[in-house]
Amino acid sequence: MGVPVGARWEVGAFLGLTAATGLVDAVSYLKLGHTFVANMTGNVVFLGFAAAPGWGFKLGPPIVAVLGFVLGSLAGGRAARMLESRPRRWLGTVFGAQAGLLLLCALLVGTGVLEETGGTSYVLIVLLAACFGLQNATVRRAAPRDMTTTVLTLTLTGLAADSVLGTGRAAKPYRRLGSIAAMLAGAAAGALLLRSTTGWVIALAGAVVAAAAVIFLLAPAD
Repeated sequence: MGVPVGARWEVGAFLGLTAATGLVDAVSYLKLGHTFVANMTGNVVFLGFAAAPGWGFKLGPPIVAVLGFVLGSLAGGRAARMLESRPRRWLGTVFGAQAGLLLLCALLVGTGVLEETGGTSYVLIVLLAACFGLQNATVRRAAPRDMTTTVLTLTLTGLAADSVLGTGRAAKPYRRLGSIAAMLAGAAAGALLLRSTTGWVIALAGAVVAAAAVIFLLAPAD
């Protein structure tokens, strides 16, 4: 389906969502037991590692992350079914809800209700993973094929395979390079900020997603 905003606005919004993924996966991997809340391939691999004792991987965090991601994806599919015919409302509502949940997580972490270790860390993992399940389910229906916002395997594959040295067609690489740069910048910023704060990293991701929601609601179509 077509996204109801101009191409530059569209690309900017999806790059912002990619940066938000880097920010929050920095939180989940570095602070929440070496798990990912957006990259489910990594969690499946971690589950395999956890089956072999002695490597320091736990079963709990990746299992909870996969569960939260699936729940978020179900919600995203349901939202698409109900609202896809009104794309501005659909995308604005979904990403607005994601931003709201991220900001709620930031508040709960900042006030000490949810912590980075112990039982409440699992609540945080499931909520964050639900955010990115919701994002993934929506992006796969709305975004250009080369802008996945959460994983870069296909992006890197396309960048190489569709180059002059690959197929010889010299496809324009700008969006793919932008996605890689956005994920890298988000992850780097998250890792740096986590030295002093966790809640504000999640809040920053929420603000970026909120900006994407506003773009889809209000940006001009051309």
